[in-house]
Amino acid sequence: MKEMEDTKKSYENIPIPAELSKRVQLEIEKANANQKRKAIHIQRRRILMKKTAIAATAAVVLLTTGLNTSQTFAQELGGIPVVGSIARVLTFRSYETDKTDIKTSVDIPTIEMISTELDGLEKGVNKEIYAFCEQYAEEAQARAEEYRQAFLETGGTEEEWAAHDIKIKVWYDVKAFTGDYLSIAVMGTDSWSNASADAKYYTFDAKAGKWLTLSDVLDGDLKSAEENIRSQIVQKEKETGMNFWDEDWGGLTEDAKFYVNAAGNPVIVFAPYEIAPGAAGQQEFEIIK
Repeated sequence: MKEMEDTKKSYENIPIPAELSKRVQLEIEKANANQKRKAIHIQRRRILMKKTAIAATAAVVLLTTGLNTSQTFAQELGGIPVVGSIARVLTFRSYETDKTDIKTSVDIPTIEMISTELDGLEKGVNKEIYAFCEQYAEEAQARAEEYRQAFLETGGTEEEWAAHDIKIKVWYDVKAFTGDYLSIAVMGTDSWSNASADAKYYTFDAKAGKWLTLSDVLDGDLKSAEENIRSQIVQKEKETGMNFWDEDWGGLTEDAKFYVNAAGNPVIVFAPYEIAPGAAGQQEFEIIK
């Protein structure tokens, strides 16, 4: 027993080297410093999160108040078109892809009816617009992939293919957003094939509270509008020296594409190759009322 006590005393009396004491103290100080830094970091992060939350809440309140109380604010915010207090156009979905050097850019609009009396009137049109945009992008991608495969199989290189800079674009353009009309064009194009370009047009009459047909905007007189277009073709041929294909044109029909411009006049639209050579691009004819 006495031996154990003597051994214990001997162990407790062993001198601690100065180097070890300094090392231990240094590690203690480092640990304390790390704890302080962590505490400061956590505190700063909490303050930043709090400030961000406050700013986000203020922005939401400002946005909601502005949209609900000011037509001008709604128009200027991101270029959101508003027709009186009836409707507005917003970007519903926007995305870009770059697959096998085929760049695709898609902006899909949605039309929102502000007036509760017209609630639901836009749903069918929005569904049609969405389907058109997605379908065009998918089919254009498939066409470009087929073109790429044929190009590579006939001796083209990956570098040469990349130099083609193939681009697919789906977007929309608000043609008019007055107190009377909302007219919007939804379009799809391929940078390598004008023949595959496509577009859809929609015109909403704010006063009548309905989507317009070509007969609506022409007061049922398609024949007079057709004669007007033919006379404009003659004038364009004189000015440009280009020959239109009006002799093969079957005439103006109810399903012809059109929009209403800011002046309230209908504009008849012909796709490339429809009434003139592809190099002439899309052709438009304004019918002045």
